[in-house]
Amino acid sequence: MKTHILPALKLTGISIVVFCGLYSLIILGFAQIAPNKGEGQTVVVDGKVKGYALEGQGFTQDKYFNGRPSAAGYNAAGSSGSNKGPTNPDYLKQVQDRIDSFLVHNPTVKKADIPSDLVTSSGSGLDPNITVQSALVQVDRIAKARKLSAEQVTTLVNSHIEKPLAGLLGTEKINVLALNVDLDKIK
Repeated sequence: MKTHILPALKLTGISIVVFCGLYSLIILGFAQIAPNKGEGQTVVVDGKVKGYALEGQGFTQDKYFNGRPSAAGYNAAGSSGSNKGPTNPDYLKQVQDRIDSFLVHNPTVKKADIPSDLVTSSGSGLDPNITVQSALVQVDRIAKARKLSAEQVTTLVNSHIEKPLAGLLGTEKINVLALNVDLDKIK
């Protein structure tokens, strides 16, 4: 019995040290070199917190860029996807409702030109980013609502494009909150 229990206790002790201690310290070390030292990125404008750069926001007014829909209602405490498959009738109706709503607010856009990330929620339901195409398809609506030229809004969109990590990992994206905050600064 000692031949089995003693090695098992040693392995348990080593596992606790490695996985609870060393692993946690390594992750903490990586967090220290991240922006804001791993504390998240709070967006503050005129002394007021407007949101969090790493969390999706629900923008519904025509004068703002819309982000990805959220299956969690933009509640970080309830972060989750819908868990409905692509053939689920409830899911298909929800996507169709989002398409219909988008077309009402963006009458110059054809249904085929709507990027999928504007009508489907992300896995977490809190994705703060949209594709460049998703931002550009909304330019006409925002320019009209704010009485700006489409060129001004397009220039702003292009200035917010985040390139893939190391030029290889991921796709180009735009943080919706940062874009909308800077949109409010245009006079």
